[in-house]
Amino acid sequence: MDPFILVGIGALIVLGGILGLRLNAFLALFVAALVVSWLTPESNIEIYSAAKNISAQETTQLIQQSAGERVANGFGSTCAKIGILIALASIIGKAMLDSGSADRIVRSAIRLLGEKRAPAAFLGSGFFLAIPVFYDTVFYLLLPLGKAMATRKERNYLLYILSIVAGTAMTHSLVPPTPGPLFVASALNVDIGTMMMGGIVVGFFTVAAGYAYAVWANSKWEIPLRETSDISIKELKNLSVKEDHELPSIWLSLLPILLPVVLIAGRTIINATADISDLALSRMIDNLGNSNTALAIAAAIAMGTLVHSKRNNKKQLSASVSAALSSAGTIILITAAGGAFGGILQQTGIGPSIEGLANDYQIAILPLAFFVTLLVRTAQGSATVAMITAVGILSGFSDPATLGFHPVYLALVIGCGSKIFPWMNDSGFWIISKMSGFTERETLKTFSVMLSIMGFTGLIVVMALAKFFPFV
Repeated sequence: MDPFILVGIGALIVLGGILGLRLNAFLALFVAALVVSWLTPESNIEIYSAAKNISAQETTQLIQQSAGERVANGFGSTCAKIGILIALASIIGKAMLDSGSADRIVRSAIRLLGEKRAPAAFLGSGFFLAIPVFYDTVFYLLLPLGKAMATRKERNYLLYILSIVAGTAMTHSLVPPTPGPLFVASALNVDIGTMMMGGIVVGFFTVAAGYAYAVWANSKWEIPLRETSDISIKELKNLSVKEDHELPSIWLSLLPILLPVVLIAGRTIINATADISDLALSRMIDNLGNSNTALAIAAAIAMGTLVHSKRNNKKQLSASVSAALSSAGTIILITAAGGAFGGILQQTGIGPSIEGLANDYQIAILPLAFFVTLLVRTAQGSATVAMITAVGILSGFSDPATLGFHPVYLALVIGCGSKIFPWMNDSGFWIISKMSGFTERETLKTFSVMLSIMGFTGLIVVMALAKFFPFV
C-alpha cells in the first residue's frame, strides 16, 4: 500500500478521533498507530529497513512482530526517552509553585525588567538555555515561572507560554550541540562553530517572527490559566499576596532551574573540548550531566525547599508530589502514544517515498531541502528524525562548488524545515498542550502555527543570506 495513503489514514483517525469524536488523545493515537501498523504490508517494512540500513535478521524479526508488538515497542522507546524527565519536571514545577520559589523569581524579574518585559525575558532565557539543553527540558523548567506570572497578569498567559516556546524551539534545530543540528553539520562537513554562529543569527530572525505572532495571538485569543491535576489557581493566587520574607530566597529559588542547565551544559562542553584520561572523573561528569540525573538533583532541591517552606504542614510534600506524578502519568501516556504513532508512520516507508518525489521534481536546492524536511516532519512527527532523513537525501549536495554557497546554509534550511506544523504525531505537541492546559484546538492554532511561521521565516532568511553572503 502506498505510504502516503497509510499516513493519510493515520492522520484521519487521529484528527477525526480527537476533534470529531472528542476521544481522549491517548486512545486516538493508539488506535491510529494500531490500524496503520496492521495495514502496513511487509514490502513497506522492507523498504523502511533498507533505508535505515537495518540488517536482514532484524528486518525479519520486525516483520514477524504483530501490529500490537510494533506499537508497544514504539511506545516503550518513547517512554524510555522522556518518561523520567516528564515525571521529574512535573515534581520540580509543582514544588516550585507550592513553595513560592516560582513567585519569588517572578517578583525579582518584575523588579529588574518591569512587568511589560517579562515575555521578552522568557524569550531570551529560552533561546540561550536551549543551546546546551533539550528544548522540552527548558520548557519544563520555565513553565512554572510562566504560570506564576499569569497569576499577576492573567490576560497574558498565552503570551508567556508562546514566548517560552518561541525561544526554545528553534535553537533545538539550528544550534549544536543538540543532536539534530550536530548530526546535520557533521554530515555536510560544516564546522561546529560555523553552525553555531549561523544558527544563532538565523534563530534571532525566526524568534522575532515567532514573538510577533505570539503578541498577535495573545491579543486575538484569551486563553486563561487553567487548573490541571498538578496546579491550583487558588493556591497560586494565595502565594502571590505573600510578603517577600515569607518566600524562599532568590538563589534557592533559582537553583532547581540553573543547576540542571549547568550540569547538562557542562557535560556537553567538557566532552566536546577536553580529553579526560581519568576514567572515574569522566564517568562522574557523564553521570551528573545526564538529563535524568540532573533533573533528579533539581527535584530533590525543589522538594527540600518545599519541605522547609511548609514545615508546619508536612503533608504538603506528599500531596504535591502525588499531584505532580498524577499529572505526569497522563502526559507520559499521551506523549508515548504520539511517539509510537510516529514510529509506525516511519515503518510505512514514507521516508524513501519522499526521497523519490525529491528526485522526480527538480527544484532549487534550498527550497528542496526545506520541503523534503517539512514532509518528513509532518509525516512522522520528530524534528530530529526529519533532519537526519533529509540530510541523508541531500548530503550529496554538500560541495560548495556545486551549491554556489557555503553548506552551512543547507544545514540551516534543513533545521528550519523541521519545525513546520507540529501536530498530534509529535510528542512535543502533547507536552506543550497538556502541561500548559491548552486544548488540542488551541495548541494547533497557537503553537503549531507559530512554529510554522518561524520555519518559513527561517527559509527566507537563509535564502537571503546565501544570496548576499555565499562565503564560497
